[in-house]
Amino acid sequence: MSDVTSSGGTARMPALYLSHGAPPLVDDTLWTAQLSAWSRDLPRPTAILIVSAHWESAPLMLGATDDGVPLVYDFGGFPARYYSVRYGAPGAPELAAKVAALMPAGETVSRRPNRGLDHGAYVPLTVMYPEADIPVLQMSLPTLDPDRLLRLGSRLRPLRDEGVLIIGSGFTTHGLPFLRDFSPEAVAPCWSQEFDAWAAETLARGAVDELADFRHRAPGMPYAHPTAEHFAPLFVTLGAATDPEAPPRQTIDGYWMGLAKRSFQVA
Repeated sequence: MSDVTSSGGTARMPALYLSHGAPPLVDDTLWTAQLSAWSRDLPRPTAILIVSAHWESAPLMLGATDDGVPLVYDFGGFPARYYSVRYGAPGAPELAAKVAALMPAGETVSRRPNRGLDHGAYVPLTVMYPEADIPVLQMSLPTLDPDRLLRLGSRLRPLRDEGVLIIGSGFTTHGLPFLRDFSPEAVAPCWSQEFDAWAAETLARGAVDELADFRHRAPGMPYAHPTAEHFAPLFVTLGAATDPEAPPRQTIDGYWMGLAKRSFQVA
């Protein structure tokens, strides 16, 4: 647990990168136990700001700030029970105003008042904060460019001193078109193992420039990420770190359905 407090006495929150998984990941007892324990070890957030791989939109957009906006069930082919999940967290209009104020002059920030949390946001939150009593704001990915996302994260960094938990939600590998075994306990393909090992070692060295050039430097490409949206939230998290080149605390690893669950927090 962080023992750092801001001048106002609010605990300074870390920032997290979560490999969130599809809705059935909530049935994985190991992942839910790990994520629950992790959240219990954190200071209680005043609010949560989350950016998910499942909302790409430019200019930067902020989701619903009102209470009671329905979730976005942005997936298909799953049993009916996954479409009846509810997560009625309070809206976060004050946080939305602060996010907009942190953006540079001339950068447009749009609002989507009817856009609820998608599964990249609510799936991990149902495990971390099941009472749904902390205000949550989802923000779009306005770009997939790592350098621009690092700068975006650095602009959001002051929110951590106000007790805001910043979460980038993606998946460390996400080569769905190249999977052959879709069972949760599937052996990870070599491209997933190689990319994950590279990501672990590169994070441990704090080599942000190498991570940003993952398309060219990482083994297992392009199979690990045929598209980049699931790795992109990682750069918002690193940008929000006090020192983006400080090695993060890698909290969850392993595989689910052959995809790497590596997740971490930065101070």
